[in-house]
Amino acid sequence: MARVVVIGAGAMGLAAAYHAAKAGHAVEILEATAEPGGMAAHFDFDGISIERFYHFVCKADAPTFRLLDELGLGDSMRWRETSMGHFSGGKLHPWGDPVALLRYPGVSFLARLRYGLFAFVSVKRRRWDALERQSAREWITRWAGTEAYNALWKPLFDLKFYEHADNISAAWIWTRIKRLGGSRKSIFKEELGYIDGGSQTLVDRLVERIEAMGGKLHLSTPALRVASANGQVTGVETQDGFHPADAVISTMPTPLVSHAVPDLPTEWKAKYEAIANIGVCCLVFKLKRSVTPHFWVNITDAEIPIPGIIEFSNLRPMPSGETVVFVPYYMPVTHPKFAWADEQLLDEAFACICRINPAINREDVLARKVARLRHAQPVCEPGFAAKLPPIETPIEGLQIADTCFYYPEDRGISESVRLAAEMAARIEAGSDTQDRQTEYA
Repeated sequence: MARVVVIGAGAMGLAAAYHAAKAGHAVEILEATAEPGGMAAHFDFDGISIERFYHFVCKADAPTFRLLDELGLGDSMRWRETSMGHFSGGKLHPWGDPVALLRYPGVSFLARLRYGLFAFVSVKRRRWDALERQSAREWITRWAGTEAYNALWKPLFDLKFYEHADNISAAWIWTRIKRLGGSRKSIFKEELGYIDGGSQTLVDRLVERIEAMGGKLHLSTPALRVASANGQVTGVETQDGFHPADAVISTMPTPLVSHAVPDLPTEWKAKYEAIANIGVCCLVFKLKRSVTPHFWVNITDAEIPIPGIIEFSNLRPMPSGETVVFVPYYMPVTHPKFAWADEQLLDEAFACICRINPAINREDVLARKVARLRHAQPVCEPGFAAKLPPIETPIEGLQIADTCFYYPEDRGISESVRLAAEMAARIEAGSDTQDRQTEYA
């Protein structure tokens, strides 16, 4: 049995702690905030329990389903037919199926045909290796053409990645297309899922099981320093004292690693510091009426300064029938908008909602809220796989991973729990090796 300290109580940290505790290790979790869950955590939104940052489930998310089954939550998955929309030229258009594409007026007929072929081939593609050193701009332009790229993709990249927009990995974009494409009932029907009660259902069950197995969760307890001696991790320092450990799993954002783990070699620190991140201001509105019939609407209208809206209640119905809409503002934290006051962001986003559906007015607003995160999205450029350091560090017993390490997959609960299980298994393997060495000695 090993003493294990997990840094971070997001989905990955909780899942890692659960698997480590199940293997018989003594587990402690250190969470900097006042609640577990990370980006999957809920809050009370005018009487509705809902995520601060929207989540949905696709049919390809097998690690999520395995964990739910193991936790006795296998029957909590709910599936619903959803649809996409595309707002451009001042109008809302259907999107996401061949008929919608052929009828879309924003690009030429040839561009629509090329784009359809691009989407079809992307969903059928099995490997990402050949895309790893290409930018999304180069890849999409080569298949779909400059016209389709400029009309359908460039505005979305520009309003999410800003100065990084032309240098995003094609492999990273491909996995997003394939994941969503694999969640279709047919070429005309999309089906997405959610956990009954939201992500909090999974968070609560993980915490419950961890504590039942003797694990301890320390909230409002940020990790100040990961300590080591003679090349072996020894524990984690916090404001409330030292937490000794034979193994540490860190899920803190990579930009924080160099400061928190001073004993890492200089070249390793440089690798973590070289990974760029952007932040997010995720706005959520509770409205009296629906904005669109779609779950997701991409926006490429030059008059609207957001890349899309997520009408979450078109996936997960709200208990009292209200509409819940998320408006994510992804951007580098150096961008002036990241420093805007909540009210300024909310007013701008609501004006965008009103442009999409002019029937909506301020009397329809029941509640609104902003959630902010400085390290929300890694910037995955071409060649990103080679940029990532190994999860197992030169300090024996210390593993470090955050959402960057899901690459080429995007952030999501499924990738969190997959990687968590792998890290916990390494602790078990390492512990077995140490036991055998002690026995033979």
